[in-house]
Amino acid sequence: MAKKYVSLGRLSIASELLNFVNNELLAGTGVTKKKFWDGLDKCVHELAPINKKLLYARDEIQKKIDKWHIDNKGKEFNSETYENFLKEIGYLVKEGKNFSIETKNVDVEISNIAGPQLVVPVMNARYSLNAANARWGSLYNALYGTDVISESDGAQKGKKYNYIRGEKVIKYVRNFLDINVPLINHSWKDISKIPKVENNKINLKLKNPNQFVGYNKKSNNLSSLLFKNNNLHIDVLFDPKQTRGGLKDDAGIYDVILESAITSIMDHEDSVAAVDAKDKVHGYRNWLGLMKGDLKYEGKKNTGNKPFTFKRKLNADRKYISPNGNKIKLHGRALMLNRNVGHLMTNPSIKLNDKSEIPEGIMDAFITTAAAIHDFKNKKNSRKKSFYIVKPKMHGPDEVAFSNLIFEKVEKVLNLKKYTIKIGIMDEERRTTVNLKECIRKVKNRVVFINTGFLDRTGDEMHTSMEAGPMIKKGDMKNSKWISAYENNNVDIGLVCGFSGIAQIGKGMWAAPDKMADMMYQKINHPKSGANCAWVPSPTAATLHALHYHQVDVFSKQKELKNRTRSKISDILSIPTADRPNWSVEEITKELENNAQGILGYVVRWIDQGVGCSKVPDINNVGLMEDRATLRISSQHIANWMHHGICNKEQVLGVMKKMAKIVDKQNIRDPDLKGYASYKRMSDDYGKSIAFKAACELVFHGRNQPSGYTEPILHLNRLLKKI
Repeated sequence: MAKKYVSLGRLSIASELLNFVNNELLAGTGVTKKKFWDGLDKCVHELAPINKKLLYARDEIQKKIDKWHIDNKGKEFNSETYENFLKEIGYLVKEGKNFSIETKNVDVEISNIAGPQLVVPVMNARYSLNAANARWGSLYNALYGTDVISESDGAQKGKKYNYIRGEKVIKYVRNFLDINVPLINHSWKDISKIPKVENNKINLKLKNPNQFVGYNKKSNNLSSLLFKNNNLHIDVLFDPKQTRGGLKDDAGIYDVILESAITSIMDHEDSVAAVDAKDKVHGYRNWLGLMKGDLKYEGKKNTGNKPFTFKRKLNADRKYISPNGNKIKLHGRALMLNRNVGHLMTNPSIKLNDKSEIPEGIMDAFITTAAAIHDFKNKKNSRKKSFYIVKPKMHGPDEVAFSNLIFEKVEKVLNLKKYTIKIGIMDEERRTTVNLKECIRKVKNRVVFINTGFLDRTGDEMHTSMEAGPMIKKGDMKNSKWISAYENNNVDIGLVCGFSGIAQIGKGMWAAPDKMADMMYQKINHPKSGANCAWVPSPTAATLHALHYHQVDVFSKQKELKNRTRSKISDILSIPTADRPNWSVEEITKELENNAQGILGYVVRWIDQGVGCSKVPDINNVGLMEDRATLRISSQHIANWMHHGICNKEQVLGVMKKMAKIVDKQNIRDPDLKGYASYKRMSDDYGKSIAFKAACELVFHGRNQPSGYTEPILHLNRLLKKI
């Protein structure tokens, strides 16, 4: 469909984007339309050629690595020879002397508080608001509604309140308070009436009196007690009139509110489907609303037979009285970061002088930063007047330096102080992992974040070493040598570079939002590893994961880990190929079906409905959070197996058709798809289904996709679908 473009200087701008920038984004920023568009025009025409050269360098390096593996096929792998080769081609750079980052004006949520980090698609206003408001979460609700509380012994979840389940929740929370806010010779289980605060003194005997940091009263009766543990707040709410399903608490406690999602990433990248000006403006408008503080959402829900309307807006700050009688205020929302797109993709929202599309990451940087200027006035997000951009999919130090250059130019055009824009480095590409210290050095004055992303990192691992041989099964990747070395290296480099007390060292997503008991068992390993933030898929998961940061003092853990021996580069570079695989036909088919089902389940929503991230049922009908990172690993895995003869194209196509029928059945009644275009079955006509065709292209052309990324094929087919 034709798009209306308006010419300004050397730029041709989609009218929808132009109107948004001129009439909504810039109003009140002090940046004139002329300065913005002239500045973007000049900068993008300087930066776009550099961007192209960096992408060309990626391709040339990959060709050399492919050739090396082909030339050495059949020879015994020698890690030293391999490392020397990677140094010769510039894949591995020389590591310089130790240094410490010098980032200034970092908000405490990043520098001094360890806790969960939510990641949500910015195009979904409800999710974005929920994520911002997930700074505080009900522990009672999080426990009652999830499998952390067993349904045994009559404690099943149901439509009506289950008193037995409620008692289990209360017992769990009392144990939590006993451990994290301990009393002298007493237990929270034994409290039989509401405590008192008189003359600003609490009548509970705390083992650590300094944990008591505030309270509230209602009608002269205590309504809440505020405690602090490991720099995280715990708000115990009291009211004898409040009950849970009619269940009265002798102590008058009706909820415990935990400080939960300390930071939240509003995502313009992997979790959205934004392919044109309309999509981009949608995401930008939501981000602008978050920065101005006026974003709202209104929706409908059905409870039984009674539909009702609900509204969402940003939470206000929380107010308390301190132990010395002063008024105190705590931030009601998570500190919001913004994930821009990487260097690869372009977008038709703006055309350059040579008629090419604008590099999308450059456009993101200018527009999302301009929106943040509104927050610099009210300081409801960053009290330090800083703006945090998480930058994904950078390959090595040169690409990180390029991001730094982009940000410098944005700051000049928008009249911002140098280093106002802070950067988060996604350590999810192999060339960044092995050169992480030098990547950080390139942005030592603005870096606030590094994290590991297992799925994208695995996708890049497979694509980089595509010619090395058939990869091990996808489920075995987490037990391979490179992954533990990679995870440890990320923490070690961060600590060596002085991140502790300044910047975040992060870990990846828990992808199964319905399996919270498993998350509680496994994800404590993230703070134990020295990570002061880790990704969660929902506000409920944030509240539960916050419990781990009460158990582990991450900053003390970082001190313990600071001087441990770093992982070997040879371990990080070990290639997860299968040694003489002798898998049965059944094993191969099962692996293919699992991968194909995940690919199709995600792609059909992306292409047909424009859903960039959702809880997609897997082959066992377990809901998993899927985004382009999970798609990348699954498509690269099948492509690798086909390339090395583990399976063939006809076999894979048969599996794809079989799994399309299963995905159709799963999706046809999925409530998550309500509100989108009606679902169209792929299996009714495989040849006419754009989604099915796109899923097959991801596999059959996976070997030739740049770095194994899925975006080019997804974007092309989504645009075809929208015609």
